Amino acid sequence: MLPDIGRLRGGAGRFRGLRLVHTHLRGEALTTDDLSDLALLRLDMVVVVQATDEGGAGAVEAAYLDPALLAGDDDAAPAEPFVHVYAPDARALDLDLVATMNALEDEFDRVIAAARGPADAERVLVIGVRIEDRHFEETLELVRSANVIIAGSLRQRRKHVHPRTIVGRGKLQEIILEGMRRSADVAIFDVDLKPAQARAFEDATGMKAIDRTQLILDIFAQRAHSRDGKLQVELAQLRYSLPRLTDQDAGLSRLTGGIGGRGPGETVMEIGRRRIRDRIRRLEKQVAQLSKQRNLRRQQRQRQGVPVLSIVGYTNAGKSTLLNALTSSDIEASSRLFMTLDPTSRRLRFPQEGEVIITDTVGFISELPPDLVEAFRATLEELEHASLLLHVADASDPHVDDKIDVVNELLTELDLGDVPTLCVLNKADAVDPEELQALVARHQAVAVSALRREGLERLISVAEARLSAR
Repeated sequence: MLPDIGRLRGGAGRFRGLRLVHTHLRGEALTTDDLSDLALLRLDMVVVVQATDEGGAGAVEAAYLDPALLAGDDDAAPAEPFVHVYAPDARALDLDLVATMNALEDEFDRVIAAARGPADAERVLVIGVRIEDRHFEETLELVRSANVIIAGSLRQRRKHVHPRTIVGRGKLQEIILEGMRRSADVAIFDVDLKPAQARAFEDATGMKAIDRTQLILDIFAQRAHSRDGKLQVELAQLRYSLPRLTDQDAGLSRLTGGIGGRGPGETVMEIGRRRIRDRIRRLEKQVAQLSKQRNLRRQQRQRQGVPVLSIVGYTNAGKSTLLNALTSSDIEASSRLFMTLDPTSRRLRFPQEGEVIITDTVGFISELPPDLVEAFRATLEELEHASLLLHVADASDPHVDDKIDVVNELLTELDLGDVPTLCVLNKADAVDPEELQALVARHQAVAVSALRREGLERLISVAEARLSAR
């Protein structure tokens, strides 16, 4: 059994400084397990010495990572990522180990330096485990929205995630080699990970493991600008991280018993947990206070009789673009996920109803993290008192029906299923007319193109009729 070598010299572009030399008694060549250990443990080299019938040293086979693995072109990468060196006798092995490893590490350093982008940009491998292609494509879009460099992607479609390392041993080896080749230091998964799975993967690969919830929370942290948004994002992050705060040594747990509870007292980990809980309680009080302030403003609007229209929908459906088109505003809009995080309100005048308030809210996504939903409940409660919800969907999306269903399910979970809703099919200019007509009929929707400002008069007319009928 190989000992636990931890993260000894485990940085990017470096090997362990360890060589595995062992004997084979029956003349076998290097086995698959030998080569897996070479890659998974990032050993300098693995060498097998054959034993002769007399018990002496016979033929030798050595293997180390092939420098051609670092080629940027996928076609140039070797099918077998190892270089094999043979000798009929141990004394005849013509290999300068030190020079070979120094040259290989220099080559890794050169490739990593050339591949590095901006100093603050991380290079990531996106790893898909879920079977559905659409889920993986959405994860890629999330990663692009997180301002990181996608160095590469790998997939292993599994019905059940590996209970320890998420992926199997063979795919783990492929991830390590691809991470070396692509100079990636972060692996982002399209599923949520258990703390033990993330730690096992990080120990095996030396890469930081990020799951889908962490990725979404990071995007939200980048997008939050208002005090409300920053508080709610921090609250969600703390709730997510609390159960994942661990200590490597279970023996440092607090010992209790006897009069007064003898033992070493609180460990660093427990102090950290206590501080996180205290911070969560303070944030919850601040969020509750902000909720009261919003409630007062909402009551004032209700006394004035001003109707409120709230724009909801799947992220990147064009909600901010529609708000800009309706109110001649210049709110930042981009073809990226979760561009709008802080709610934005504008006034709009209807021909019959007069002045109304229209509000843009945070976009939804499938399997929205529960901690995030709970943290943003104070913001989303604005939707409860909306006179009408404008459910914006991307008509050009091939999965538009599924995404409409996701939003409807989330609205039901938030107890908003009874609020009047009007479906708005955006990007109608990018859809075949017959297909668009079928979508409009199926969802009883209004078709618009917010970017081209087409169909807005029809939308205002239908929305005003819905308001008059309430």
